[in-house]
Amino acid sequence: MPQDLESIAKPLRRRRKPKFGSTRQLFARLREALASGHAGLPDIAELVAQGLPADASVIYVARAGEVLEMAATYGLNVSAVGRTRLRVGEGIVGMVAASGDPLNLADAQNHPRYVYRAEVGEENMSAMLAMPVKRAGRILGVIGVMSHEARQYAPVEVEAVATVAMLLAEILVQAGATELPEEGFSGSLPRRYAGHGLAPGIARGAILVYGATPPIARLLTDDPATELERLDLAVEAANKSLDGLISASLPGGNAPREVLEAYRMVAQSSGWLTQVRQAINDGLTAETAVDKVARNLRERMRRIADPYLRERLADIEDMVNRLMVALGGMAPKPECAEGNILLVRRLGPADLLDWHARGIAGVAIEEASPSGHAAILARALGLPALAVDRGAVEAATSGEEALLDAEGETLILRPEPEVIQVYERALQVRSVRAAELATYRDRPSITKDGTAISLMMNVGLALELDQLERNGAEGIGLYRTEIAALAAGGVPDVAGQAAEYSRVLDRARGKKVQFRTLDLGADKLLPGEAAADEENPAMGWRSIRVGLDRPAILRRQLRALLLGAQGRPLSIMFPMVATVEEFRAARDLLEAEIARVRPAPAEIEVGTMIEVPSLLFQLPGLLAEADFVSVGTNDLMQFLFAADRGTPGLADRYDPLSAPVLELIEQLVVACRQAGVPLSICGEAAGGPLEALAFAAVGVTRLSMSGNAILPVKALLVEADLNALRPILRELRRAGAAGGSIREPLAAWAREHNLPV
Repeated sequence: MPQDLESIAKPLRRRRKPKFGSTRQLFARLREALASGHAGLPDIAELVAQGLPADASVIYVARAGEVLEMAATYGLNVSAVGRTRLRVGEGIVGMVAASGDPLNLADAQNHPRYVYRAEVGEENMSAMLAMPVKRAGRILGVIGVMSHEARQYAPVEVEAVATVAMLLAEILVQAGATELPEEGFSGSLPRRYAGHGLAPGIARGAILVYGATPPIARLLTDDPATELERLDLAVEAANKSLDGLISASLPGGNAPREVLEAYRMVAQSSGWLTQVRQAINDGLTAETAVDKVARNLRERMRRIADPYLRERLADIEDMVNRLMVALGGMAPKPECAEGNILLVRRLGPADLLDWHARGIAGVAIEEASPSGHAAILARALGLPALAVDRGAVEAATSGEEALLDAEGETLILRPEPEVIQVYERALQVRSVRAAELATYRDRPSITKDGTAISLMMNVGLALELDQLERNGAEGIGLYRTEIAALAAGGVPDVAGQAAEYSRVLDRARGKKVQFRTLDLGADKLLPGEAAADEENPAMGWRSIRVGLDRPAILRRQLRALLLGAQGRPLSIMFPMVATVEEFRAARDLLEAEIARVRPAPAEIEVGTMIEVPSLLFQLPGLLAEADFVSVGTNDLMQFLFAADRGTPGLADRYDPLSAPVLELIEQLVVACRQAGVPLSICGEAAGGPLEALAFAAVGVTRLSMSGNAILPVKALLVEADLNALRPILRELRRAGAAGGSIREPLAAWAREHNLPV
């Protein structure tokens, strides 16, 4: 055994076997032992075992070569110390070291990965709780407790062992006892993390990890009152910093006071600050208590299957980070992050705007979904974004080289020089391609056979309107009014909304703008708004259903739209309408507001999104009353195929380029043409060049998409001959009538005709 490990493996000379009755007593005993200056690993093992209580405990320490060595034990054979070694990934202890996650097993010896070592003497043990020992996310060892009784350790016991593991990490590093470099296992080797693309693009730069708590210097306290006072001061400071963020980074610059209050409500609604105060009373310092409670909250949220609800943790995560900064347990955000790749666990929309203003080149988020509003905002900002697999935050160190490939769905930490060269060439090709696309900006969007296709933008924030000139869009086919409210943390009053809508129309400079009324609910919850107790929020109480059930909310927005128009032409559409009766009810509310607002708009168009399949069976009645309709492919696809679009495993299972979808779109085209009602497609699918080509071939002449998709779509359409494509597309649809994708053969046809796909 190395000398440095021997020095901390020696037990105290005087053994005491007190019976602890609480976590507070356990931490107090640990604090006393450490203060004596003679505490070693056997003492910690004994104190933990007696404090839970448990019949045995064991501490394994990391060694070079991805090996774990038993360094101390209580209740097992002491002769195994220094002799028993496990590879990372071997046995239960090795599994915990490999995954970085604890295991709480009632019958450990019957676990399929259990490894028997005769010298250890654990034959009579049943239950086992194994906890990783981490420092700044690096695995330095494992601490385990065991019991004869077959039982799972209670949450309070798990939390106590987790806190001891935090303390143990500091002891091991200070003693130089791990024989590892600071980064722990494999910290200098390239690491690849898969994921799902949120916003297209490639970025290379230094990684900037934010939200991973650095090592905490002082874990335990004997003065809870002082720590509680520090917590209260930190909460006040965090609220002030949040107030400054909202005022500085949100569109329009003016955040109503209720915005801050809403964020505070989210931060405190779960009662997590109460749990922090209880942990402080148990003997933890304020920063240790915040970190511990936040870890527990993350683990609970990860066990929730619904991705919509998991995303609600982003606002609490933001407040955790602000508290840790105020307590000195985390460095504040850098003033400049120019060219950095941001790596975080979660990210709310206001925080994304803040980081974008600081100059980040891309963002990787451990817990995010393509349909979440952070992803929508990243696409609107043209910021490469990736939902990366869990573990990246803890494996990375700020300043390390990284490559983010949102289209290849990969994050590479510490890439090899050869890999960097490949991506450098790819970035050069992209730069050339961007210059080529720019030449299409002022060209009319007319296909080779003479079909005019109107290309418009999907917008959620006024700051995106600059792209209207840059990409040559003909107008705004979808203005998501809820995005600004989500970013601001609340729906402004009528005057605030009217001012925002007026600014949008001003900056559109006479180009058409179609405003969609608030689409809140499901994944789009305002801070302070509790998630509904629904098994599938996407099909629950959301969107127009909220507006009709609470007509005051919808009427205020409709009044703001009319006031913001200031006599100019106005287009309004209602989302997630399921029946003609719902459309009539919403339009009646608009008529009531029109009667009271002056000056009235010069012209008003009232339309609806087609997202719910039931509307497809009511087209004659709908088209007799609507001025226009717009297909929202995001929701329509998930309802048509019964596939939750927030579930990563189903993200690519069903393709809009399939016979059922194209058949549906063509039937809509025919019905709308006969009724004389304009039809557009404004879902994400409209922004794919191949999808746009197929939609145009079946008769769609108006497409709305994110700003960065317009030039690639236009470049393909103006070179395409739809008359030549239509018979081919009919054959492909016939061959794919069973529902399969026709993407590959369509792409092959496009390449054969030298189209830029």
